[in-house]
Amino acid sequence: MGSQVFSGSRMILGGYAAIGAGATAMLGLHVATGLDPVHTVISEYAFEPDGWLLPVSLTLFAVGATVFGAALARRGDDRKAALLVGIWGLCMLLIGAFPTDAPGVPLSMSGGIHRYAAFVAFLTMPMAGLMLARRHAASPYARSVRLLSLASLGVLVLVVLPYVVRMAGVDLANDDIPAGVTQRLVVVFEVAVLAMLGMVLAARRERDRHPVSAAVRARGPRGGRRRLTGPAGGARARRLAAVRRGHDRAGRVRIRRHAPAASRLRPVSRRPQRYVHRGFPDSGGGHGRVTA
Repeated sequence: MGSQVFSGSRMILGGYAAIGAGATAMLGLHVATGLDPVHTVISEYAFEPDGWLLPVSLTLFAVGATVFGAALARRGDDRKAALLVGIWGLCMLLIGAFPTDAPGVPLSMSGGIHRYAAFVAFLTMPMAGLMLARRHAASPYARSVRLLSLASLGVLVLVVLPYVVRMAGVDLANDDIPAGVTQRLVVVFEVAVLAMLGMVLAARRERDRHPVSAAVRARGPRGGRRRLTGPAGGARARRLAAVRRGHDRAGRVRIRRHAPAASRLRPVSRRPQRYVHRGFPDSGGGHGRVTA
């Protein structure tokens, strides 16, 4: 069990290393080329002298997605999401291996593979994020994954809209719209979703390693103390009962309902008293004199 957890942790760290290296290569590509990021799409960076950084970056993203997809597949209950993450990684490889066409050139087979692979990639990662956010709703990162996935889908509509307009016969160039901004936003959101999936995996593994300390805490309806459910709740209840028993042994009065008339009461105060008069049924005049 310990070796499996250690291996899973190394997989997650390896995935983050690949994603970080891919992001560094993508940032270096933007700095080295100096193209206009507002109207120039990322695919056109392949025609620059430093364009080799583009397939390197996409390949590293694909490696990170493959690692996280494999970690999801090993769990068994997240195989559908793992398949979508794996498809996203495969599309990243296709996008890097098949460059787009130069501006003004008719669509070729390489350009078609590049375009449709990018569309599939932009669609699969938000779907995987929404699926995992719903399944792991108790994770502290589920809300972030959901919001990033929804934002990615929203910006994807803006990316696809110019292609729909061109298919309708309207001549629309990238200089007329901020195509570079919308495409970069989609890429940033989807890489962020991939990174957050790694956080969900890490949190789930931590809960598997420490199931008692990660028990669900539920606040009472009146805003009182939180009650623990599961094994931790039983342990806390036993500790509280032991504390109460200790207070009882310390000399405090424990009042019981339906106590018999001849119950053995203890002194209320810890201060010694000279005489305490109590009623005993076996005394002659109904009163007894007992030294405390």
